[in-house]
Amino acid sequence: MKIKPLADRVLIKMETEDTQKVGSLFIPQTAQEKTNTGVVAEIGDDKDVITVKVGDKVMYDKYAGTKLEADGNEYLLVRIADVLAVVE
Repeated sequence: MKIKPLADRVLIKMETEDTQKVGSLFIPQTAQEKTNTGVVAEIGDDKDVITVKVGDKVMYDKYAGTKLEADGNEYLLVRIADVLAVVE
């Protein structure tokens, strides 16, 4: 399935979270803090306000967007205003 964002929206492929381990104890998935970075997979057609490009690694607002799943990957559809920074 191909997802094409509209207007000022950006589709971000969410980074997968590695299983965390402290000493010999595994931290359950529910207790781990979720990452808020990902890679821009698609951008909307409002080029005047979109300042990122496909392939950029970005940091986004923790509570932003709509989660989607396609092709076995997790994506987040957010407004460009919810993209906080480009990570270099």
